[in-house]
Amino acid sequence: MKSKLLALWNHPAGPKTIHFWAPTFKWGLSIANVSDFSKPPETLSYPQQAVIATSGVIWSRYCFVITPWNWNLFGVNSAMACTGFYQLARKLRHDYYSAGPPAPAPDMSE
Repeated sequence: MKSKLLALWNHPAGPKTIHFWAPTFKWGLSIANVSDFSKPPETLSYPQQAVIATSGVIWSRYCFVITPWNWNLFGVNSAMACTGFYQLARKLRHDYYSAGPPAPAPDMSE
């Protein structure tokens, strides 16, 4: 067990580096977005959620371009993408699919 902790400590993306702490603190964005799952969909923002989702996708790809691969960064960005797309789906469903049937047109034959 001690050797595994030591290996993590000395890893190029371990706790001694910014490559560990930046993604760790970025989890706050994903947690905040998850806490917004209980908010009414009409209060969600298309631009904000699109940026969160797009940023998550772009940076998830980047995690495998850099050396060494940073799994913490991949995890947080995947979570950001998923929560952003979920929030966008909630907003779209509310704005375009949850409206009741249109009201009948008034009869003008009188």
